[in-house]
Amino acid sequence: MENSNPKPNQDELKAIALRLKELRKAKGYSNYEHIAFDLEMSRSAYWRLETGANFELKTLIKICRLLEISLEDFFKGIKIPNSTTL
Repeated sequence: MENSNPKPNQDELKAIALRLKELRKAKGYSNYEHIAFDLEMSRSAYWRLETGANFELKTLIKICRLLEISLEDFFKGIKIPNSTTL
């Protein structure tokens, strides 16, 4: 039997990755390599964040501090669907 359900949290992780990319560009970082440098991360590690990889909350906090936004502002517009099958 095939599993027709997407991987858990995949849609949410993609939405977070898209928001991260939008905020990076809005702050003037046209290239992900520059923000990776400022965050003291490898380019590949940061690139994974913008492609939907799961990451730690402390990394998100570090990014929000650099971008000078609150966690609340970061998550504005990201919809997390309610589910009774969690």
